[in-house]
Amino acid sequence: MTYAGFWIRVLASIIDTFILLLILAPLMTVIYGVDSISTQISNENMSYYASSYTFQGDGSLFLKYILPAIIIIIFWVFKSATPGKMLTKLSIVDAKTGKKPTLVQFLLRYAGYFLSSIFLLGFIWVAFDKRKQGFHDKIAGTVVLRDSKVQEVEFEDKE
Repeated sequence: MTYAGFWIRVLASIIDTFILLLILAPLMTVIYGVDSISTQISNENMSYYASSYTFQGDGSLFLKYILPAIIIIIFWVFKSATPGKMLTKLSIVDAKTGKKPTLVQFLLRYAGYFLSSIFLLGFIWVAFDKRKQGFHDKIAGTVVLRDSKVQEVEFEDKE
């Protein structure tokens, strides 16, 4: 087993975030309209820039938090990976058996993201842990593995 390290998991997370934004931002814009985007403006040295965008409106809690959770957990249940993990050839497995985790483990893993996000310490821990587990992995009893399958090469017989 080859455990997936910190940087490959960061890349997978960035890919997942980008994909979710591609899906959710247009959806929220269609539902709430462009006027629902709230922009926080900062004044620094007389220059104005948008520091963050947020959507305001009824149901934004569902679209910002619940729908992404459902999408991620569905990918975990059916593929043992999110699209970012699939593109980087990573998969989530049970830390004891190496098999597919249970639904309860996936739910614990997602809930563990909130603990891991405190000061990002739970995610950074992946870089130092011998099994490359974040706090969310430890809570759920999972590990993330790299696809280390070796492709067999067939040689021609030169007889």
